[in-house]
Amino acid sequence: MNFRFTPKRGRKRPGNEEATFTIGRLWADDAEGMIEVTHLLDRKYGYRSARELRWHLAERFDLPQENVQLDRI
Repeated sequence: MNFRFTPKRGRKRPGNEEATFTIGRLWADDAEGMIEVTHLLDRKYGYRSARELRWHLAERFDLPQENVQLDRI
């Protein structure tokens, strides 16, 4: 399944120097076109990488991780 997302710069957590991002908006590409699915994820969660977001999407939508495609827009 293909996903497109707009990231928002996340806050740095105390004691953590890693840059994070949160989800601004998220769309899933299905047979009928793009569907916004932002409401299905926690928009306050600070992702450390697109790889971590792919893992969460695979888990949330019950997909094999290798079947999740992710594009930043």
